[in-house]
Amino acid sequence: MDFKYDVIVIGAGHAGCEAAAAAANLGSKTCLITMDMNKIGQMSCNPAVGGIAKGQIVREIDALGGYMGLVTDRTAIQFRMLNRSKGPAMWSPRAQCDRGKFIWAWREVLENIPNLHIWQDTVEELLVEDGAVTGVQTCWGVTFRAKCVVLTAGTFLNGLMHIGHKMLPGGRCAEPASYHLTESITRHGVVAGRMKTGTPVRIDARSVRFDLMDTQDGENDFHRFSFMSEPRRLKQLQCWTCFTNEEVHEVLRSGLADSPLFNGQIQSIGPRYCPSIETKIVTFPDKPQHQLFLEPEGETTRELYLNGFSSSLPMEIQIEALKRIPCFRELVVYRPGYAIEYDYFDPTQLRHTLESKVIKNLFLAGQVNGTTGYEEAGGQGIVAGINAHINCHGGGPFVLGRDEAYIGVLIDDLVTKGVDEPYRMFTSRAEYRILLRQDDADMRLTERAYRIGLAKQDRYDWLCRKRDAVSRLIKFAETYSIKADKINDAMDALGTSRLSHGCKLIDLLGRPQITVENIAPYVPAFRAELEKIEANKEEIIEAAEVQIKYKGYIDRERMIADKIHRLESIHIRGRFDYANLQSLSTEARQKLVKIDPETLAQASRIPGVSPSDVNVLLVLLGR
Repeated sequence: MDFKYDVIVIGAGHAGCEAAAAAANLGSKTCLITMDMNKIGQMSCNPAVGGIAKGQIVREIDALGGYMGLVTDRTAIQFRMLNRSKGPAMWSPRAQCDRGKFIWAWREVLENIPNLHIWQDTVEELLVEDGAVTGVQTCWGVTFRAKCVVLTAGTFLNGLMHIGHKMLPGGRCAEPASYHLTESITRHGVVAGRMKTGTPVRIDARSVRFDLMDTQDGENDFHRFSFMSEPRRLKQLQCWTCFTNEEVHEVLRSGLADSPLFNGQIQSIGPRYCPSIETKIVTFPDKPQHQLFLEPEGETTRELYLNGFSSSLPMEIQIEALKRIPCFRELVVYRPGYAIEYDYFDPTQLRHTLESKVIKNLFLAGQVNGTTGYEEAGGQGIVAGINAHINCHGGGPFVLGRDEAYIGVLIDDLVTKGVDEPYRMFTSRAEYRILLRQDDADMRLTERAYRIGLAKQDRYDWLCRKRDAVSRLIKFAETYSIKADKINDAMDALGTSRLSHGCKLIDLLGRPQITVENIAPYVPAFRAELEKIEANKEEIIEAAEVQIKYKGYIDRERMIADKIHRLESIHIRGRFDYANLQSLSTEARQKLVKIDPETLAQASRIPGVSPSDVNVLLVLLGR
């Protein structure tokens, strides 16, 4: 081994796995360095992938040629499509996974990618010469040379775990933290901070009274995470729900004096949208109960994850509080919950490619950028891996727009607005969410990935077949005429108003009571058209139906996005000395100097830059 690579990826979490796979699949000689090869793709907290907006990100990773969707489908033990009662912009896939099988599925993927090596070691120092990264040095004394480095260290950088007054160094339970690496980066001018996250108790299923809980079943229809997946392989399992009560809250309150979150032991900010149970009872003192979700950790294991009960309270308080819930009277746990503090780096010091503005050819992805969640990490990882390869071999930067992908929204938010708490993706963060649906991620992204060589021929061929099939269905619906006297009995049966005159089939499909499935038996020609679809029939029908029913909303949002693109095309980096533009507000001058936006559109999204400030820049550009 000569220890010389195009791309080195530090950390084999969800960001690191996607980054390494992307760079290697594009042709870069890549090395993935991890502390423990048996923890590749470890699900440190909840053994689940997806959720609101997060599921869309996973489908985007898959559409680009990444692996999170494939690995999730292969190891899923329960699948659900969330928000089905709302419009398709809100539909979000989510799956419970077998934690152990997830790791080994990822390892199998990575070990079979040409150009990708794996090295078990801990990186202690980033090597930089003349403002550009040249490699890394490990605790075993090995020096790796590389053209680009992608840092995806998760919660391991100076990680410190808290359970009550007890503090232990570590990146995860029973795993060591990484030291010195943060300092080797900040000495070059990269700004670091501290954040906090947490995880709940793990429960022995043999001690639970499931008969005192409500069940939460999964779905077993055609939906998957990957556009290329086969049917799920593993046994599909139940989840369960229960609630806390006032007795539980009273026990929790008795331990607040020993809570690291409230006694000053933890100074950093935790995730707003996934608070600890002690934060919930303090923030919402009048709420008599909080819902908890009990979820399996694997297909055959007895270990269960208690979603909604993250805590860093003393172990005895956690257990005593849970025993006040009827289903947990005889509770036995595998380990208590804990909080963890870790280093992150200011993401406003990154470009949209996720390359550092301070150290050339250094890319950062995942929780080191101040995000939370496997999905947000994976989305950043694949973009960082692609751009690291491009930096090595040439080509234009690979950047996703806010109207192209939730990944684009995520990265633009990070580099434009920065973070003051762990960032979590929601559909509400996207101004074009009707364009960013889970059903059309392949339509949006696969062709772009195919052009750079990441999406392979089989994926592109499937996209073309799907796109053609969807177009044929829509065209048929637009041109096929329906006669009132032939269809009105069906209108009565389907609970919608009768026709007074003929119309096109597409007009009927626009009605909320009518679907492709329930109208097809009454329109033989349409039924025949559906029968021509040879593969993935349900997915194609869903994609076509969404486009038909929501065409007006989709067209309107696309028009708005196209207008914003005019600002995206106005490049301003290097054209202004913001500090001396007195016509701008003081806050705008400060923020523009700090962010140094690439385009006028990005400048308009910076908090503190008002529309009048943007108009000033437009006027100056006109001059």
